[in-house]
Amino acid sequence: MTAAIKATGVVKSFGEGAATVTALKSVNFEAAFGEMPYIVGPSGSGKTTLLSVLSGILRPNAGSVVVDGVDIWKLDVDSLASFRLHKIGFVFQDYHLFPRLTTAENAAIPLIIKGRDWESSVREAANYLDIVGLKERAELPPVKLSGGEQQRVAIARAIAGRPDILIMDEPTASLDGETGRNILGFVKRNILNERRCIVVVTHDSRIYEYASRIIIMEDGRLKGETPVPPANEK
Repeated sequence: MTAAIKATGVVKSFGEGAATVTALKSVNFEAAFGEMPYIVGPSGSGKTTLLSVLSGILRPNAGSVVVDGVDIWKLDVDSLASFRLHKIGFVFQDYHLFPRLTTAENAAIPLIIKGRDWESSVREAANYLDIVGLKERAELPPVKLSGGEQQRVAIARAIAGRPDILIMDEPTASLDGETGRNILGFVKRNILNERRCIVVVTHDSRIYEYASRIIIMEDGRLKGETPVPPANEK
């Protein structure tokens, strides 16, 4: 499989002097197109910081991140913003939907940011809502949706820009077990393909069965992998 993301020697620290905290300690990470690796570990182990570095949100102190052949931290600010817009989709833990917009308008945000007009963007967004099974909810505001439906809107928004890399940060943290398993099962069946890589950070063992690999993170370091449990194991 072709490398989608390759991080080498990534270091990220916060603070200065005696107050410095090193969140990532020379991390090496690689993920291929066509796979959905999970990064798991306790709170504070550096999982979300690593996602932020891999997706071009948070600049590392040292190391490199190559996404689909591009060393993203060598790009200037404008080039990096454009690269992220066209290459990377991000699904946040808390959905980050706009309460005053409809479901379709929320899903259309990446298209609008790319310069498309509002009406055509919203019409096209309905296609992505259809992919996640919410086309008939297009005119509803987020408050009228369940937690699982809001997460599916967030996924529709993330894939509306047709990204090759999809980053999911604790996608089931606010969901019950059955809904969480349904969401990740759906993502694996309908969103993952040979030209897309999906990286998931989670501490939810209920969804481990959908991973391609499960990578353990502790104290700012990747510690190895653990076996993926059989499907339907509770």
